[in-house]
Amino acid sequence: MKVLAAMSGGVDSAVAAARAHEAGHDVTGIHLALSRNPKSYRSGARGCCTIEDSNDARRAADVIGIPFYVWDLSDRFHEDVVEDFVAEYAEGRTPNPCLRCNEKIKFAAVLDRARALGFDAVATGHYAQLETGPGGLIEMHRAVDHGKDQSYVLGVLTQEQLAHSLFPLGGSTKDMVRAEADRRGLAVAHKPDSHDICFISDGDTAGWLRDRLGAGSGEIVDTSGEVLGSHEGTFGFTIGQRRGLRIDKPAPDGKPRYVLDIEPVSGRVTVGARADLAVDHLTATKPRWCGSVPIGEIACTVQLRAHGDEHRAVAQVVGSEVEIALVDAASGIAPGQAAVIYSGTRVVGSATIAATRRLTAV
Repeated sequence: MKVLAAMSGGVDSAVAAARAHEAGHDVTGIHLALSRNPKSYRSGARGCCTIEDSNDARRAADVIGIPFYVWDLSDRFHEDVVEDFVAEYAEGRTPNPCLRCNEKIKFAAVLDRARALGFDAVATGHYAQLETGPGGLIEMHRAVDHGKDQSYVLGVLTQEQLAHSLFPLGGSTKDMVRAEADRRGLAVAHKPDSHDICFISDGDTAGWLRDRLGAGSGEIVDTSGEVLGSHEGTFGFTIGQRRGLRIDKPAPDGKPRYVLDIEPVSGRVTVGARADLAVDHLTATKPRWCGSVPIGEIACTVQLRAHGDEHRAVAQVVGSEVEIALVDAASGIAPGQAAVIYSGTRVVGSATIAATRRLTAV
């Protein structure tokens, strides 16, 4: 099989490419140049997509013995991921840029180009497993290493995309991958994992957004409407946030306050008790199904954050939306986040949270 291996410059994608090559596939490595200014996208273990990463990927490809190219997708990345991220925060939502990158870049732009060039599949270093289910359905399951499982950010992939994807690391742990990289002589064997948002190199999301959206103003109020303070932009807050609220007046019970609601038009941010964050129902839009569209109510679990817990739920597709009733209430859930639906370890699909229903009215 002719395989295009996406190589980020890290240990996971290097070992994935090596395994695909060792399995007998005709492998070509590519590195995605996603930054218009590569020097701005990494600081230490933060971010990715730098010249340093490109060189690491090239050296790994040389060791493996496969051809290597760099594809410049910086304009597409800026439009589909970076601008989407800014627009979502401007609307008071909390997006997941990694999920959007997988949907729009790695398994849309890259896979489309790969197929046009005659490749059969794209291999990546994501931790997830693919299995062939009944009727030839390609099922995506959680990785063996649940601590590294990335099926949540892959929940946007369709059956057509899964049919042309390879995840060689799904049955391994991170320690196994690093040890294998050592044995193969890959210099990235002990390279730190990138983390946080790749295009915000210093990790200061609020400051980065302020530079692009400009400073704003608004009130911070409690659930009774009493003004407790002011702020310089709703983009500096997310539902469930506790730190950095800069409220001088303590709550009557002395307990911490949390962000409950964000109104970007009025600029009002509502805070309250932790108990007020509990939600038992979600309405999600823009569903993406890994297989066929579920019919009727389905008992399932949902994951609401990239590294969050699973919650027992009942989901039902209603028109273009997905209604999700949580058996056990979840806390601090923000519009803009993804709700990824599972049946056991299998990913059913993903949708974007548009609204929540709280156990206590705000």
